[in-house]
Amino acid sequence: MYFERFAELLDYKPAFAAIGVHAPIGYLDMAQPGGRTCDREARAMLGPRRGASIRSAPSREVLNGSKDLAEAGLDAVSRVLLPLIREIAEEVPPYRQRRVFEVEPELTFYELNHEIPLRYSKRLEFGREERRTLLQARIEGIDRILEAELPKVTATHLIDASACMWTARRIFGHTGIRLPMDPEWDSEGVRMEILR
Repeated sequence: MYFERFAELLDYKPAFAAIGVHAPIGYLDMAQPGGRTCDREARAMLGPRRGASIRSAPSREVLNGSKDLAEAGLDAVSRVLLPLIREIAEEVPPYRQRRVFEVEPELTFYELNHEIPLRYSKRLEFGREERRTLLQARIEGIDRILEAELPKVTATHLIDASACMWTARRIFGHTGIRLPMDPEWDSEGVRMEILR
């Protein structure tokens, strides 16, 4: 199933019980060094090798356009994803957090690997194989997703999507773990947390 807009996914019937989104949900009003508490804790958990993959969420002043992007200090990937992040911010008010959750594939693989960070980057074939092996051991039939051929979708995207799905299943089964354990709320009442 392919959706052009995030709102289409949210409006789909029958509704999805748990949606794991690999994008920030909940934003600081102004940027802080290291980002939100959940971003900092995720980096610490994953250590120096894998922690660098956790990007800080943009601030609300960047999302609403009151801060110039040149001053915002966003990395290149966050700049490219900013329209999607803005769309998600608009579509996920507090009440939607009953079924829409921020997830991070690297934290999922940390869980799948018995709370040990992975050795290789997903940009390397060793890293993609490391991740495929963990997914295949835990999700029956996952090859259907991992081997899908979709326009503009890479093997890395499919691996990350599979990890997000695994975490969404854990959330639905009430076994997802919050990071931080006691989440913070942003100025609009949205929880700033990552689930794993």
